[in-house]
Amino acid sequence: MKNIVINGFKKGFSVTYTLSKVIFPITVLITILRFTPVLSYVIDLISPLMGLIGLPGEASLPLVLGSTLNLYAGIAAIISFSFTVKEVFILAVMLSFAHNLIIESTVAAKVGVRWQVVVGVRLALSLMSAVLIHWFVPLSEANAEYGYSVNETVVPAGWIEIITQAIITALSSIGQLAMIVIPLMVVMQLFRDLGWLDMLSEGLSPFMRVLGIKNNAAMTLVAGLTIGLAFGAGVMVQAVKDDHVEKKDMYLSLIFLVSCHAVIEDTLIFIPLGIPVWPLLLIRLTTAIVLTRVVSYFWLKQDRKQLTT
Repeated sequence: MKNIVINGFKKGFSVTYTLSKVIFPITVLITILRFTPVLSYVIDLISPLMGLIGLPGEASLPLVLGSTLNLYAGIAAIISFSFTVKEVFILAVMLSFAHNLIIESTVAAKVGVRWQVVVGVRLALSLMSAVLIHWFVPLSEANAEYGYSVNETVVPAGWIEIITQAIITALSSIGQLAMIVIPLMVVMQLFRDLGWLDMLSEGLSPFMRVLGIKNNAAMTLVAGLTIGLAFGAGVMVQAVKDDHVEKKDMYLSLIFLVSCHAVIEDTLIFIPLGIPVWPLLLIRLTTAIVLTRVVSYFWLKQDRKQLTT
């Protein structure tokens, strides 16, 4: 048992170091950009397009912050304005599909999945869902009542404070990553060495078959569904090495997870925005299952075609 724990810690530190080399510089860069005119320029650029998806111009702020930073930044921007229930629901669905794009997509590339695929799928789902909800889903046009308290953001004075805050934010992110990834690696090592991973895979096998993914990718799906892409990437990186997850199964797993990851946390944090969250959860789950199954079908069809030629 002692050796299992030690091996888990070693893998946890190794994965944390690998991911921190991505997370640290990107977090510093994005945090610095937040206090420069660059972000304002991007917001002004996309504001005229908001009407096409049923949103006012100021909705561009939470979309930009959420897609480049994280859901919490997007929510902080949402509660700074008065939006209707339908507008908040559209924003929530869009941000659920496309948030923290830069870090999560770069981290996904560490698994061997092209970041262009991750970004493309997430943005496409975000925009398509917004259009469909805008035109076909009847929701209240009354102003949403927020349960969050609005706190004023303290803007750093000068470049030294901005850079300091960026570094602190990045180090904090890496600290959070280590606190999640290292225990997870220990748990994974226990599951693998004690045979529990085979039991987990067997239990999830009906669901995996529906998605067209092999059972050895089960831990990847469980990690992504519960803790998200950025933190779950540590499990994915190790799973590719230890569980011999094939390229096709990793791609399908990532396609599922870019549509639906961290479902518990990402759903619960939207409750104080005054919107119905069960439809939000169902939209993400249904989209993930259907999209993954469709991609799996065409992938298998292509493989069969190549075998017969």
